[in-house]
Amino acid sequence: MSTLTDALAAHRLIPLGHCPHDGGTLILVGPDEPHFWPVFTHSPEYQDGSPDALDRWSTRVLTGLAETVTGKAIFPFGGPPFHPFYTWALETGRFFTSPIGFLVHDKRGLFASFRGAIWVADTIAPTPSDSPCPSCAAPCASACPVGAFDNGYDVAACKAHINSAAGANCIDKGCRARRACPIGQNLRLPAQAEFHMKAFQ
Repeated sequence: MSTLTDALAAHRLIPLGHCPHDGGTLILVGPDEPHFWPVFTHSPEYQDGSPDALDRWSTRVLTGLAETVTGKAIFPFGGPPFHPFYTWALETGRFFTSPIGFLVHDKRGLFASFRGAIWVADTIAPTPSDSPCPSCAAPCASACPVGAFDNGYDVAACKAHINSAAGANCIDKGCRARRACPIGQNLRLPAQAEFHMKAFQ
C-alpha cells in the first residue's frame, strides 16, 4: 500500500479508502486537492484541446500505476455498464451518504471525487472512520438557490439554473451545496470546480 501511495503522490493523487473486492483489495483514488489541478493542467491531455481530457489523463496515469503494483485499473467512466463506485465507496467506511444524497468523505467532504480505482491482490485491512454528518447542521441541504435537493435530487432544476445567468456563481465556483459542507471546504480550486461544472452543464 505504501508503494502505491508514494506512486500516486507523484501525480498528486491519493487513496481515499479501500475495501475487499474479488479476492483482493480495491483502492479508490482521487485528486489530492488543491495540489492536483496544476499537475493536470500541465498534462498533454489538458493541453491538446481534445474532448474528455480528464478521463484520458486518468486512464493513462492509473493504468500505468496499476501495472507497477501488478494490479488493475478500474474507472467510473466508459460505460455502460458502469462500475458501482458509490457502493464501493460506502464499503470503504470512509464515505457516507450525506443529507443531499451525495457521497461525503471523512476528510474531503462533498468535494471528494474519483479518478478511478486500483485493484491489488493483497488483502489490506479496512480503515473505517465516523461520518461527519450526525454532528453537522447540514448547511448542504439548504444551500442550493433553486432547492434542487428538497426532494431527492432534481437534476433538471439544477441544470436549468446553471445554464441561466443566475447560475454563474455555481459555474464559476462550484456547486453551492457542495461548497457549504464544512469538511474540506477550501480544498478545491475555483478553476477546477468550474471545469467540472462546465462538463456537467
